[in-house]
Amino acid sequence: MCGIVGYIGFREAYPIVIKGLKRLEYRGYDSAGIMLYADNEIKIAKTKGKVSDLEEKSKAIASSKATIGMGHTRWATHGVPNDVNAHPHCSGDGSIALIHNGIIENFAELKAELLEDGVTFASETDTEVAAHLVAKEYEASGDLVEAFRQVVRKLHGAFTILVMHEDVPDLVLAARRNAPLVIGLGDGENFLGSDVAAFVEHTKRAIAVGQDEI
Repeated sequence: MCGIVGYIGFREAYPIVIKGLKRLEYRGYDSAGIMLYADNEIKIAKTKGKVSDLEEKSKAIASSKATIGMGHTRWATHGVPNDVNAHPHCSGDGSIALIHNGIIENFAELKAELLEDGVTFASETDTEVAAHLVAKEYEASGDLVEAFRQVVRKLHGAFTILVMHEDVPDLVLAARRNAPLVIGLGDGENFLGSDVAAFVEHTKRAIAVGQDEI
């Protein structure tokens, strides 16, 4: 099963996210990726292979001093394990970054609708569908929380999803359905993980996210 780590706070996010991914390696995976928000933009590195390969691939963004980040280890379901299909996935303009555990069962139907709207896809994954849907709903409402809520309602299956938008750089949103997600509570910082191992080094205070909660 895939692994998820999220961080928002005052410390450098990169080492927290990378160490969290290493603690989740036991879950099994075939690719890994990281998103950092720094210098008013989303920065992404991802690769087929291990977290150690990701460390090499992400050297260019590792020193960005970002205090917001998300990381992911993927076990391929839709699309072969390669750099392109690794998470995070982005909206067409790169303003939204999204990571996802699980399977979106109705992704083919949703993707067909997006293709009819002229959306271009970079990957073979079901995950990228969610990123484009959030972008579409956000364009309509201008409210990231409401956009995310509308998208989660449309998705069928078992999943955990994390998303952030450059327009709302102090917010990381997460939702779960039939897949694990835990919040780690810190002082002036918070963590997200597919289990507490992702952040246990930093806090012992944790809250399990409930079914269909954002």
